[in-house]
Amino acid sequence: MTAADSSPRLRARPEPADNAPPFEASAFDTLAEDDVPWRWVGWRRRVLALAVLLGCLLVFGLARWLAGAPQIDGGLAADAHGALLLATPPQPTLDARGGRRVVAIGAPGFEALPVDALLLHRWPRWQPDDNLRARQVAQHEALATRLAAPGARAQWHFADGNQAEAELRPRGYAGLGPLFWPLAAVAMTLFLCAVVLVLAQPGALNLLFGLMALCQAGNLLLVAVAGTEGPGLPAGFAAIDLPLRVALDLCTGAAAVNVFVFRPRPLPHAPLLAAAAWSTLPAWGLATAAAQGLPLWWLAQFLCLGLALSALATVHASHRLERNPQALVMQGLSAAALATLALVTAAAALAPRSPDSVTQIVRGAAVAWPLLLSSLLLLTPLLTRQRQLLREFALLAGASTVATSLDLLFVTVLSLSAFTSLALAVFIGIGLYAATRQWLLNHVIGSNVLTTERAFEQLYRAARAVQAQPRRFLQVLTELLRGLFEPLEVQLIERVPSRSRIVGGGAALLVPVREAGADAGRAPPASRALLLRFAQRGQRLFTLDDARLADRMVEQLRRAAAYDAAVERGRFEERQRIAQDLHDDIGARLLTLMYQAPTREMEDYIRHTLLDLKTLTRGLAASEHRFSHAAAEWKADITHRLTLAQVSLGWAFDIDHDRGLSVVQWSALTRVLRELVSNSLYHGHATHIDIGFRLQGPLLVLQVADDGQGRAPQDWSQGLGLGGVRKRVKLLGGEVAWRENGGCGIVCTVRVPDFAARA
Repeated sequence: MTAADSSPRLRARPEPADNAPPFEASAFDTLAEDDVPWRWVGWRRRVLALAVLLGCLLVFGLARWLAGAPQIDGGLAADAHGALLLATPPQPTLDARGGRRVVAIGAPGFEALPVDALLLHRWPRWQPDDNLRARQVAQHEALATRLAAPGARAQWHFADGNQAEAELRPRGYAGLGPLFWPLAAVAMTLFLCAVVLVLAQPGALNLLFGLMALCQAGNLLLVAVAGTEGPGLPAGFAAIDLPLRVALDLCTGAAAVNVFVFRPRPLPHAPLLAAAAWSTLPAWGLATAAAQGLPLWWLAQFLCLGLALSALATVHASHRLERNPQALVMQGLSAAALATLALVTAAAALAPRSPDSVTQIVRGAAVAWPLLLSSLLLLTPLLTRQRQLLREFALLAGASTVATSLDLLFVTVLSLSAFTSLALAVFIGIGLYAATRQWLLNHVIGSNVLTTERAFEQLYRAARAVQAQPRRFLQVLTELLRGLFEPLEVQLIERVPSRSRIVGGGAALLVPVREAGADAGRAPPASRALLLRFAQRGQRLFTLDDARLADRMVEQLRRAAAYDAAVERGRFEERQRIAQDLHDDIGARLLTLMYQAPTREMEDYIRHTLLDLKTLTRGLAASEHRFSHAAAEWKADITHRLTLAQVSLGWAFDIDHDRGLSVVQWSALTRVLRELVSNSLYHGHATHIDIGFRLQGPLLVLQVADDGQGRAPQDWSQGLGLGGVRKRVKLLGGEVAWRENGGCGIVCTVRVPDFAARA
């Protein structure tokens, strides 16, 4: 179905030969199912437990390694000119040196290392200037070498030519910094999310999503390591920060483009587009290997922004091909990632070149960007689930990331004070959070929230329709689901799902169709299912609450049909009992009277009454009558009556198809015919009666005309006979009218427009 299609439709589709779902299972589906406990037994549970153990060992091993690394006593700070100051020396030998300018750091056996405020810059990934980055990396690596020497002591070299020494001590867990454990927790969550998704639904799309999650988990751990307190970074860390973190971002972007070119709808030349996206990784590897004369940071940002823009373009093209709400949501999330990356890039690029201001800016950028990507990745599997707390956390993380980026931009471009910039960024962040939250809810829950009153009203009408016509169960269920979810397309497929489930990442809802009239206490297996695609006309995703609501609706309709079947079964049994009593009791009495009749006329009258009783009891005992068989019985009965009265009969029976009559239809038509013939005989004194049946499609027309003495039917009083005819025709859903037959008799016409649907 393309975007040009505007009206929902129901069509049958055979089940694929391999029983594959109508959509490929992905990260969006895995956490959107409730019926998955069987997956977490056996090897999957053991692998998950092993992954949790390995993740915990990795995080705590990293923390222990950092806590045991040597640290120089004494805090460093930068002044307005980028000079490095010894701010708060804890050792008594350094107290007199507090606030003095540090020009170099030495250690026994090493030459003094010239240092400046770049030593406080711990994120080479966000240093735009290649020369400054080279000096920064050189200072961190040289300091790490000096601190790692056995028995080393730090030597401060001050601008006035004096020196001082301070003992090294382990950093300790308190020296990991306030961001280490929160960032490590988010990284652990991403890691476990990737493991769960791949274990639950092994497939290409889930592997790509898991790869993105693992890349950003590694990115967060790198940020956590760089955020430790005190001067210096672990050996080799500063040198790999830019190449490794850019590679992780490029891998994330390439995987996102790869997903979007195939999902939700494959694009033309999808393999070529995916290969082009992945080619950025070897291009970056060659650039970092060559490195001489290349603006690595600008090249990195160009590649990252290009991949973000490509992801946005591909998902936009997918939405233009098919109005899939999943593509619409992914388009919004991709736009948020692109805008944030552009803000962070602009803030870092436009920052003043003084080392003290750069330190504050890149610190925010280093945390903001991976935190936003992580929040988007955590949010993605939760789109179809009503997990408000987790979704609010992801939204708040994204909004705070954008606010941080704006704060950096305000400081660098507008030169606002710290307080003014922060206040303005927080205000914009709150507004952005409110707008994004409403936008996301509109595309997950929908702008037209289904109220309880509205749902009950639609269910009540559907249940009444099913009770009146159980055979229309599928049609009524389809109309009900269309009214509730407003899908662009409804398909009937051959599947056997146990209950409703989300497929296509929330783009479709699979609703099993159980047989109407089955036992309500135990649901039978479904042989077919309705596939609803693109809720609210392609504007929102289906959620787990929608699946639960659909199951409740199907169950209530099934119970309504079962109730109607039980009532009809009770009616049938009661009719059989009455028919048996009439046959055994009244029939026997009439038979006795017939044999004791004093005259031939009385005997014929009682015999005719016995025939009428036989017809009545047979009709009561039967669950269904064929129209042609019932018409033959009516004709025989009326012919016998008119022959005794010496009245001729004209009979016309024209139907386009034979069909079954319910007991209500058979009983109503039988009594209407008898009453109309009796009126023509006893009130009109007719000598000829014409009876015609015509059934074309759902329309039934019955006409009885006579040549009797009846006149001016509009002046007739409504007695029991005419009132009974009107009541029974109304019960059939039709109307009845009388008129003069050209000045000689009366014509009665019965029209039932929807006769076929009221079986």
